[in-house]
Amino acid sequence: MLDRTNRQYSAGLSGGLSVAGHDFTADASGALYLDSERLLVVADLHFEKGSAFAQRRVFLPPYDTAATLARLARLAMRYRPRVILALGDSFHDSRAGERMHAGDLAGLSALQQGRDWIWISGNHDPQTPSQVGGETAGEHRVGALTFRHEPRAGEAHGEIAGHLHPCARIVAPSGGVRRRCFITDGSRCVMPAFGAFTGGLNIRDAAFAPLFGARDVVVHALGRERVYAVQVGSCVGE
Repeated sequence: MLDRTNRQYSAGLSGGLSVAGHDFTADASGALYLDSERLLVVADLHFEKGSAFAQRRVFLPPYDTAATLARLARLAMRYRPRVILALGDSFHDSRAGERMHAGDLAGLSALQQGRDWIWISGNHDPQTPSQVGGETAGEHRVGALTFRHEPRAGEAHGEIAGHLHPCARIVAPSGGVRRRCFITDGSRCVMPAFGAFTGGLNIRDAAFAPLFGARDVVVHALGRERVYAVQVGSCVGE
């Protein structure tokens, strides 16, 4: 459906996304890859969201952490990054590390071997669980780029953030779809949530207005295997 809808509005297939002069590969999984730094970036993994809900007697399949790690492992095989950067809310709450299955902890440890791993602090996980390795930081800088969890209102040239879980509802005469997406004006970018059980906030929500205002914005919508550049005018509210 996204392929048919995209023909109405998109300039074409987008494998590229540029922020502050840095050219990224935008992956259909919702990750960004910066080849010049061999840097793989993901946002909002929300490990152990399922077990957190179970504690409140809301029962979801208990496999979200394993599914998210499996997708990360496939990306690591594809891009062979030197650094993996997780932009906050990687863990759904402060006790997520305690609830992680031993097999998932082992899988995460294996992914960390031979590369740098940086956890950016988020509102769900201001501290990284002691059960996992890697470095924790409030933000991370690469050249003109600043990677952080929560985007800041106003001008923030080079900012790449998560937190808002952007998604777009795209309409065309052939039909409509709702997809997770990157949203960018070339100066900053907000990334989609990567985690298996993460939802999305429509880009028409007021939360995005302080970030982009009236500037030209492009939505990079996630298809099944591809990422599509979609004009924001084709995106509607819920």
